Amino acid sequence: MGSIQTAFWVVALLVLLAVAFDFMNGFHDAANSIATVVSTGVLKPHQAIVFASFFNVVAIAVFQLNVAATIGKGIVLPGVVDHHVVFGALIGAMFWNVLTWWYGIPSSSSHALIGGIVGAVIAKAGAGSLVAAGVLKTVLFIFVSPLLGFLLGSLLMVLVANICRHTSPLRVDNLFRRLQLVSAGLYSLGHGGNDAQKTIGIIWMLLIATGYANAADKMPPSWVIWCCYIAIGLGTMFGGWRIVKTMGQRITKHKPVGGFCAETGGAITLFLATA
Repeated sequence: MGSIQTAFWVVALLVLLAVAFDFMNGFHDAANSIATVVSTGVLKPHQAIVFASFFNVVAIAVFQLNVAATIGKGIVLPGVVDHHVVFGALIGAMFWNVLTWWYGIPSSSSHALIGGIVGAVIAKAGAGSLVAAGVLKTVLFIFVSPLLGFLLGSLLMVLVANICRHTSPLRVDNLFRRLQLVSAGLYSLGHGGNDAQKTIGIIWMLLIATGYANAADKMPPSWVIWCCYIAIGLGTMFGGWRIVKTMGQRITKHKPVGGFCAETGGAITLFLATA
């Protein structure tokens, strides 16, 4: 009885730690969702935060749990995972998030989590415990996604510039101030759908490893899904203003048309990654 109870509390504490990471993910990556729409002046910071939080949570009704399945079952061999691996992965990712938040460095919480999982598993059981196809697919998209976002954003900007070349700057500005609400919403939807699922995946991995879920199940428990989506939405509500300033002003200056193209390119990339 005592050992079972101890195991339960270990799992419960690790689930809470994972939910805390998910909250931090929203807090840390909120800047990525709202910096452009804030820097163009389309929304005030507090408006943008509520806007992004709403779409982060709404993503629960839009996306299948493909990303969660990849993280939970497709990166490492299930028999290798235990509570030590999950603890190491979460602590490593959270430390990196705090460090990059403190210095205002834009970075991906998701990539930190994936790196934490891979690193913890290699430290425990060696590289042979990784699922090569899953790791390759994940690492490949880590490098491809910013390049794809850059390419799509650039192509959209060229396309819009050609379409609107005979339109006055004032009319273009007014049009894209409205359209940027659509692009910002889509980006936040993609962000919530993609990033919340990574935490769903690691909790699912933990539950399978400790016997609280069946490896044959096609979906994790519904409470895991709801907790992770709500946590990332709440984290976004408390977003990181250090990174907002870097993303919105120090990297590049945007007008609404540029913000629309950047967000739409990013949203398409996230939708492709989450599908």
